[in-house]
This record gives sequence, C-alpha cells and structure tokens, in this order.
Amino acid sequence: MAPRHTLRPVQRPRLYEQVAQQISEWIDANGLGSGDRLPPERELAAQLGVSRATVSQALVALEVVGVVVVRHGDGAILSGVAGTSRVVEAIRDHAKRIPEIIDARDALETKLASLAAERRTDEDLERIEEALRIMEADIEAGGRGDEGDELFHGAVTSAAHSDLLARMMVEIGELIAETRIESLGQPGRPRDSLAAHRRVAEAIREGDAAAAARAMHAHIEQVSDVAILNERS
Repeated sequence: MAPRHTLRPVQRPRLYEQVAQQISEWIDANGLGSGDRLPPERELAAQLGVSRATVSQALVALEVVGVVVVRHGDGAILSGVAGTSRVVEAIRDHAKRIPEIIDARDALETKLASLAAERRTDEDLERIEEALRIMEADIEAGGRGDEGDELFHGAVTSAAHSDLLARMMVEIGELIAETRIESLGQPGRPRDSLAAHRRVAEAIREGDAAAAARAMHAHIEQVSDVAILNERS
C-alpha cells in the first residue's frame, strides 16, 4: 500500500532569513517595543558577521512582514513585535503571494495605463508629473522614493477614469504596498523604477495607449524581480 503522505525536501533558510530571525530574537530578548530603534546597519553587520547588503535585505523582509519601518535618516524603527517568533514563516508566506500579486498588477495596471493614455486630462498629467517630482526628490535625498511611487501609480489609476478598475486596485492596495517595499529595497531599483515611470508617463502624455501598456508591463516585470524570490539569496 502506497503511503498517503510524501516527504518534502527540507528548505534550508537563506542567509537573510537567518539574519532576520536573529534580529527578531534579539528584539524579543531585549524587550523592545513599538517605536524603539534598531542599531545601524553597519553595527548589525559587524555583530552578526555578515555584509551590510545582507542586513539591508533582512531589514526589508522584516519591514514587509510588519516588524519594522525603515526610514531614511532614522534607520529601522520597530512598528510592532507581534509575530517575531515566526518571522521566517511570515517572510516565506509573503514570498508565496508575490507571483499572484504581480499577475494581478500586470492585468490591472497595464489596462489602466492604456486607458490613461486615451482619457487623461491636463489635471491628470500634472498629478503624474508631481508624483515623479516627489519620487525623484526623495531618491536624490537618499530615500527609496516609495511615497512618490505610490502617488504615481495612484495618478495613473485616476487618469484612466474607470471607477471599477480603481476599486479593484484599492482591494489589492495592501498587497501592492508589500511588493513596493520589497522592490524598492533592491540596490539601484529606485532609480530604475523612476526611469520606468517616466517612460509610462511619456506614453500617456503622447496619448499612445499601446506604448503606455507596453511600458507599464515592462515596469511590472521589473518590480517582480525581487531578492525574496531569488533562490540564490
């Protein structure tokens, strides 16, 4: 009689997952709570014996699952301590959701960009340009540009003038926020995303629906390339 349950390959923790878990355990051991600040990346890297890049990736993962908020100039600040004991599980649960989130974004936002090119008003174009200015200023100051990123996609959604698609975007808004943090946490990604946004904006400005759809599709493919899905990480 064949066994009803099969064995599954053992999943080895990635280095940044191990670092995230150790930071979480350190948070618990020291009784830290919401609003407390973690040591700087350089100090964490030295204590853990890993590179700053690995620590940065671990902090991004902790931000995605709601343990910390990383602010330019302030470092990583605890936003809550719930779930720190199962942080690796939470990170992996998030990683499993990403492909489905990307599929939904591609389907919705590619169409939204196309409609925006056909329906945008002068006011819509100004909102799009303002979002780009905000994102660029934040990146130039050393930030990730996440506020401008959110404003840009919101402006494109508004420019499409489709209430139903806009409501669908609201429904997946929290999931998009997770992927935004993960994507913009990749080295060099903020500037790449800003350049991609400008290509989308230019096509919308020119009223070229096909080009706007292609540019948005390429951008969504770009943001789907995240370290949390990279088996080599």
